[in-house]
Amino acid sequence: MGVVNVTPDSFSDGGRWFDPGAAAEHGFELVRHGADLVDVGGESTRPGALPVDREEELRRVVPVVRRLADAGVLVSVDTMWAETAEQAIDAGAVLVNDVSGGRADPAMVPLVARTGVPFVVMHWRAHSEQMQQHTEYRDVVEDVLAELWEQFDAVCDAGVDPDRIVLDPGLGFSKTGDQNWTLLAHLDRFTSLGRPLLVAASRKGFLGALLADEVGPRPVEEREDATAAISTLSALAGAWGVRVHEPRRSADAVRVVARLRAERPGE
Repeated sequence: MGVVNVTPDSFSDGGRWFDPGAAAEHGFELVRHGADLVDVGGESTRPGALPVDREEELRRVVPVVRRLADAGVLVSVDTMWAETAEQAIDAGAVLVNDVSGGRADPAMVPLVARTGVPFVVMHWRAHSEQMQQHTEYRDVVEDVLAELWEQFDAVCDAGVDPDRIVLDPGLGFSKTGDQNWTLLAHLDRFTSLGRPLLVAASRKGFLGALLADEVGPRPVEEREDATAAISTLSALAGAWGVRVHEPRRSADAVRVVARLRAERPGE
């Protein structure tokens, strides 16, 4: 899954694709570089980010979704808000990627149930401006598993087909850097839930901290090799997909894992 952030303030590429035309062209580039799905979002969810007015989010997202979908690109919409999701689906989006797992907007889950589109349910505790105040866990793996499965059940009980749900452990969302690494070390626990798993570690701060030198954390745009390493580990753990900003390295890594697995049929 390649990422198009139509925002001025995303942590990785805020402002680069703020113009809808430039954003759409970037989406086409992501496909050329190996992305199977292009995820279009108009609201930054970095720690501390403030909410975006719904009309502004619609202005940012819907034209990009429509242009990509009209050209045959598989598009997902990255939003917590049902109005944006509905208009994006009408414009051709085939999946809703909601970082709140349907908890931010009570209209989201009924919309997904009614339209039947696949739905990404991410582990989430609070909005961006407060989320890093909610990093207390008894056992981060067990607690995230339990909370994520609880939300999965709630979404299913509200009418969403369980076979249309993708789970996401929410790296960086109400998680410290160490907690992110612990979750990554136990991805097999999440794939064992029997639902497709999305891993979204691309360029995040815990990678910059790992690669820091005397100057400070590794700059965002220089974290691609580490991102590809996470994509490799995710593929080995059986993840359904990875969400990345630059897909070529990760697509190559996934192909390597697939080729090796072809040599060990039945595993």
